[in-house]
Amino acid sequence: MKRSKLLVPVLVAGLVLVLAAGAAYWRFGHAVAVPMVEAVQGSVAQRVVGPGTLQARVPVTLAARITSTVQQVNVDIGDSVQRGQALVLLDDRDLVAKRSVVGGQQVALSRNVDAAKAGIAKAQAELDLARSRQQRDVELLRTGFVAQAALDGSNAALRAAQANLDSARATHAARAADASALQHEARHADTVLSFTRIAAPMDGVIIARQAEVGTTVVPGSTLLRMVDPATLWVAMSVDESVLARVQVGQAASIRLRSGELLPGKVARITHQSDAATRELEVNIAFDKPPARFAIDQEAQVSVDTGAVAGIAVPLTALTRDREGRLGVLVVVDARAEFRPVQTGAADGHQALVTQGLAAGERVVAAAEGVRAGMRVRAQTAAGR
Repeated sequence: MKRSKLLVPVLVAGLVLVLAAGAAYWRFGHAVAVPMVEAVQGSVAQRVVGPGTLQARVPVTLAARITSTVQQVNVDIGDSVQRGQALVLLDDRDLVAKRSVVGGQQVALSRNVDAAKAGIAKAQAELDLARSRQQRDVELLRTGFVAQAALDGSNAALRAAQANLDSARATHAARAADASALQHEARHADTVLSFTRIAAPMDGVIIARQAEVGTTVVPGSTLLRMVDPATLWVAMSVDESVLARVQVGQAASIRLRSGELLPGKVARITHQSDAATRELEVNIAFDKPPARFAIDQEAQVSVDTGAVAGIAVPLTALTRDREGRLGVLVVVDARAEFRPVQTGAADGHQALVTQGLAAGERVVAAAEGVRAGMRVRAQTAAGR
């Protein structure tokens, strides 16, 4: 019994030593197959990424300019329209009647103008006759065939004829002025009447309809909204810290909320920053507008701002030690050794190391699960 009691601790201690030796061998003696890469000079594409919303450079709101009732709506949301196409018709009966009244007044006034012209011609003829009689009486008075009283009568008749001509001309001028004023009134009536026909000012697509048949509208009431798809772009928010890297004309990719990925380019950079967010608006134009779109639709934009050269390693090679320092696992004498590094530009696959690593050094390409001090060997193509 005593020997059995002594044997148990010995066996337990031996088992612990065996396990510790095995763990030590696995930790320090056994070489784990890991993917390795050589740090080399490479380049990383720099991108400025930010959220945005789909907008139109030329949004158009079609509104009523008179008080009337909607009589007909010829389009609906999503319809493509052409410039000059009639979109909405308003009730024009009152305006047509007013225009007819003005037209009748124009006809009557035109006749008055013609009468005034005839009056001028008559007064001119009477003046010519009075002038001829006056000249004749002057000659007869000189030869003694008429008395002075006859010449005085001729002079008075000449003055009266001249006054009649002046009066006829004044009457004609007044009638002409009335005709001109009435013509302006007719043009105004025609203009107001044209407001009952709302036409498309450009080629585009209807994006909102806010008028229905029977609706009474007043000046300023919105009827339709439309945009030109060729002017669609994305208003992207860019932080001030990276704005210097963005230039007009740079290529960009636009991912809409629907998942559609479309190419584009930087079209405009604003010069007004938001005081709260410290962001500016950058407008990204589509190379080809999307077939289906929604104004204010959410989008994600990535602008290609060029490439930066340096020592490149895979993103999966980056890891952190217990102190939280960023680094890589460098392979030295078949062991993984943690090396603190500083990184610069990065894309979705690799990052540039700006300090702590030299070209030609081998690093563990996938640092997850690998600890500093472990023996490692290059993983073969078969993964062993």
